[in-house]
Amino acid sequence: MLFSSGTKGSVIPIAVLLVSSCLLALRFYHEWSMGFSPFKTPPPAEIVVASLKSEDTSWVHQYLAGWFRSVYVVDDPLAELTVPRNKGREAMVYLSHIINNYNTLAKTTVFVHASRFAWHNDDPDYDALPTLRNLNLDYVQSSGYVNLRCVLMLGCPVEINPHTDAASEEERANGTSSSGRPLTAKEVYKQAFEELMPGVEVPQQVGVSCCSQFAVSREAIRSRPREDYIRWRDWLLETPLADDLSGRVLEYMWHRRGFAILTFRSCLQFGLTFRIAKLFDVVVHNGNLRFHPK
Repeated sequence: MLFSSGTKGSVIPIAVLLVSSCLLALRFYHEWSMGFSPFKTPPPAEIVVASLKSEDTSWVHQYLAGWFRSVYVVDDPLAELTVPRNKGREAMVYLSHIINNYNTLAKTTVFVHASRFAWHNDDPDYDALPTLRNLNLDYVQSSGYVNLRCVLMLGCPVEINPHTDAASEEERANGTSSSGRPLTAKEVYKQAFEELMPGVEVPQQVGVSCCSQFAVSREAIRSRPREDYIRWRDWLLETPLADDLSGRVLEYMWHRRGFAILTFRSCLQFGLTFRIAKLFDVVVHNGNLRFHPK
């Protein structure tokens, strides 16, 4: 016999320990290769992604593996996370997530689109990852709401003048302007605001950096009751406005105030430009950030 009866009892626990160690090492290697260090504490944040079946969201899992991740697929009713109806663009996803998770929200929730690279990402490579990795969660908690886009165009200083931009009753009924072109979000904003926020005075001016990607604290979300978010989603489901118009109206209502300007200073406060500043001279020109290699 290779082992006596006296040695079997000591060998088996050692073998189990070795197998367990190998499995644990393989798990750590897999997580490390996916961009996540098992020795770092995951941030107390959740990323919520609005996507289509045709869009590649693997980058969220590969590079943000330390985050809580909720990837919604709006045009797949069989997806693990989906929405009642594909209407209102990303707004349907954001509202559905808040409604479904109101009592269990993460301390910070970051709402984004599915594309990693997009023209509206504030990065020399138009990459969303630097913004997300450098996001100052403490600043989100102190501010309640932080737009992930610092560039003032499009949206600031003033994008919509609800009272002067409003379409006439006849134009709204026809869905076109007097010249025959389709109505824009500016022209339907006032009526939509009155429907979404009954009893609240319509602001004279509305300005916020586009494009519906932002971080928000749990307390800010819960400053309104869950019933409000249900009512707003019902509005999205029932409004006769086209998909792009209804989503655009919500794009200019996510921020807390009727008029908001995000400046270059606020970019610095949530850490977006620290990495950029090492490689580029950053200049504000006509409301836009310009990056000049050093």
